[in-house]
Amino acid sequence: MSPTYVIKKIGVSLLTAFVALIVVFFVLRLMPGDVIEVNARAMADQQGIDLEEARRRVVMRYNHDPDEPLHQQFGRFMGALARGDLGTSMFNPRLTVNTILANVLPWTLFVVTIATVISFLLGIFFGALMAVKKGIVNFLITFYVTIISTTPAYIIAILLSVFLVFRAGLFPIGGVYSIHVDPGFNLPFFASVLWHAALPIFTFVLATTGGWILQMKGASITTLGEDYVFAARARGIPERIIRNRYMKKNAMIPLVTTLAMAFGGMIGGAPLVEGQFRYMGMGVQMAQAIGQRDYILYQGLLICVSLSVIAANLIADLLYAKLDPRIRLE
Repeated sequence: MSPTYVIKKIGVSLLTAFVALIVVFFVLRLMPGDVIEVNARAMADQQGIDLEEARRRVVMRYNHDPDEPLHQQFGRFMGALARGDLGTSMFNPRLTVNTILANVLPWTLFVVTIATVISFLLGIFFGALMAVKKGIVNFLITFYVTIISTTPAYIIAILLSVFLVFRAGLFPIGGVYSIHVDPGFNLPFFASVLWHAALPIFTFVLATTGGWILQMKGASITTLGEDYVFAARARGIPERIIRNRYMKKNAMIPLVTTLAMAFGGMIGGAPLVEGQFRYMGMGVQMAQAIGQRDYILYQGLLICVSLSVIAANLIADLLYAKLDPRIRLE
């Protein structure tokens, strides 16, 4: 992989991140409702100060003045980002957005990462199986993919919640771990974390595996039609080796670039899935920020999601170039 290719990809990612920041900044400023005014009136009533002074304090607290020209707002916004400051929550002024992110982001990344890896591996296995197997195996996998691909993740979450949580009582109602365990590097804590995350992970796996299966099946069928596969069969190489070393390995390469999109899609769908299981990750926090019109918090969460997806895409591009010699040659 040439340094020019790496620099080019990093440059494109930085440009994309800058555009994403601009979009987040301007879209949120166009949303209705003057939260600054509401908070200023509440502060004036609570502290017995005049409205102008309360408004000045609220503007300083949130680093956001809706009456200020947009270019000045954007300058302060970028300046705060350069310092790593995402602002202060409007709903809970005692907490910074950085603190909230540090509390909720690890739980969402934990669920999404495990679900992405499991669904990807299952999709690779069953997609390759569909490409070479016919009969009842192909029919059953096709039936599963047809049903699951038309069912939204939040519907799967509702069904799992109703039957496995409320009726069967097999899983906890909410939270990220039990209040009866001590957080730390101990087996009861790890077991509790996995138990609370099991249904969100299972939901994401069910909702996304079908897509991986179809992509892998298509890529595998295309690979089986390549000249090097016919040449391998002509040389008498066993079919098992052709499937594992020729078909599966090469068919997986195009799927690597979609990993980042799948990762971002899961984070985007986290509010509905996490909310159904009351799993206190970033998705639930985003839903609460919208409901409370906490624009500063929602802005910080959106920035985090956007930059995470861009970083994942960059890693996927670099990994793709590493896996595919043709990209390195180009």
